[in-house]
Amino acid sequence: MSTDPTLPLRCRRRFLRFFPGGFRDDTYLAWERNYKAEAHARWADELPRAEFQSLLAAQRFRDVAERAIRIESRTNLLFSFEKMALRDALRTPRGARDFTTGLYDFLHGSGSIAGRFERWCAVVGSLPRRQTRVLTWPVVTVFGFIAQPDRHLFLKPNVTRIAAAQYGVALHYESRPNWTTYRSLIDFAARVRADVRDLAPRDMIDLQSFIWVQGSEEYRGRAFRAVPTTTLRSAS
Repeated sequence: MSTDPTLPLRCRRRFLRFFPGGFRDDTYLAWERNYKAEAHARWADELPRAEFQSLLAAQRFRDVAERAIRIESRTNLLFSFEKMALRDALRTPRGARDFTTGLYDFLHGSGSIAGRFERWCAVVGSLPRRQTRVLTWPVVTVFGFIAQPDRHLFLKPNVTRIAAAQYGVALHYESRPNWTTYRSLIDFAARVRADVRDLAPRDMIDLQSFIWVQGSEEYRGRAFRAVPTTTLRSAS
């Protein structure tokens, strides 16, 4: 919880200065939401649960891996070196099998989300590695975010830590992916959702985008747009 009630309001003002129309602003849609929503739509079309399950039952692990990689590759969520490390890891039969079965368990398996997330981290950490490590926060969180943006959030460490500080939230961050940090991130997003509920965020795509605007260097060089003063008031 923030100790300074003005910090969330400052973050809200920052977001609305770039996007006066909030989460329905045309520029917001073009810059932040549309490509993420399109990735989710492709996932829903190419890897819905039944199709995913059928491909695993047929042991078509490479087909699943290639679809997942292709969908993610059309976004800019991962750095190029992370994309390459992931591609290298999934070229081997074991890598493709472990990745796809682990991802299905994370998205659709039984048991607590905490247990499934920890198992997913272990799977990613065990994938074959050539040069760059595969176990990074972006790699661990990107597929859940694309597949299920109603419940999963994407974590870029530096940007998210800056955003949390700007918001006055204590993010329990550790560099090695783990449930405690991820739970802290989800709690951060829940706090943002409550604070901007009058702007009607649709899902984690909107919440991740709000967080991104607070911490990303790219927004430091972009000009603000005019916004009515009444829009800047915090939610009642």
